Amino acid sequence: MRRYFKNVLKLLVIIIIGGVIGYIFFFYPTSVKSVKVSEDTIIAEAMGTGTLEARVRATTSPKISGRIAQILVDQGDKVSKGQILATLDDKDLLQQVEIAKAELDLAEAGVERAIAEVSRSEAIEKNAKASFARYSKLTDPQAVSVKDFDKAKEEMEVSEAELNRARSARIEAEKQVAKAQASLRYYQERLADTKICAPFDGLITRRTRDPGDIVVPGGMILDMVYLDPLWISAWVDETMLNRLRLNQPCRIIFRSDPDTELRGKVARIAPQTDRETREVLVDVVLDELPKTWAIGQRAEVFIEIARKDKTLTLPQNTIVWQQAQPGVFVIENGKANWVKVNLGLQGKGKTEILQGLHSGQTVLVPGPKLPRNGRAVKTLQ
Repeated sequence: MRRYFKNVLKLLVIIIIGGVIGYIFFFYPTSVKSVKVSEDTIIAEAMGTGTLEARVRATTSPKISGRIAQILVDQGDKVSKGQILATLDDKDLLQQVEIAKAELDLAEAGVERAIAEVSRSEAIEKNAKASFARYSKLTDPQAVSVKDFDKAKEEMEVSEAELNRARSARIEAEKQVAKAQASLRYYQERLADTKICAPFDGLITRRTRDPGDIVVPGGMILDMVYLDPLWISAWVDETMLNRLRLNQPCRIIFRSDPDTELRGKVARIAPQTDRETREVLVDVVLDELPKTWAIGQRAEVFIEIARKDKTLTLPQNTIVWQQAQPGVFVIENGKANWVKVNLGLQGKGKTEILQGLHSGQTVLVPGPKLPRNGRAVKTLQ
């Protein structure tokens, strides 16, 4: 009998413990976090990752081969259009310019001599013609001998030939002047090419050479960018292409400063998709650059593709999918009941509720374990 009562007692204890556990599990309110359904602005965004780039950039290099004499700027320096950035050794070219000037002077002196010779030949030819004309007008055969007449004619013909020769010499001398002028211009231009100037106002981003280095045409000395504008060249999934438009507002977050949001707008959309990644390139101009930046710096771009004001919204983490249907646990009368909802726009951790809820309702924020439908709950303050 005694043993019987012990067994009964044990059974009662087990039943009581089971009842307490069952009560706690099925009836005792569990503490949960909750949020209120409210009206808010929701923004749908297309996200892209890209780098800070300059719309215009240039590699400064010499037009001629030579040894670098000076580099007058360095990385980080702002420069103006036409400013001398670097110079090449110009000693040989200075000598060539002086030689070309001397040859030009000599050619010009030759022209002056040729002009003087033409003038002298014209005077001689004029006198010879006049003399021959006088002999030709004499009608008396006894007034002039045949020998004198032939001599006058010969002198006239010789003077004409000398004049033609002098004129030809003048033309040749003028051609020599033109040749000397072209030679001088060539060496002056080459001398000017020893000075490497900035093609536009900008910023030096890279320097690859030092004085004493030998450079050739096309060899980079400095890399520079035009500062207006700088933009983010971001890759966006091609599924967003039909929702992208020029001048759409954007949020930009640099990885170097993830707590700061900058503003910008879409400036250009590439008409070609990358065949490997299936992404399209979108260039976004920043309204304001961060305090510190570098070309090639990584950033995330969030492009506003849709917006709704005064619409019902909830945090996205409140949505619970059941049987491929979206819904939320609505807390009413101390119990959590799953309710199907229709979703709209999504962005920045929020989602739009089109149907199924109304403003002011309390919605459960799911934890690690979801409550069963109809579970008693109490909200945490």
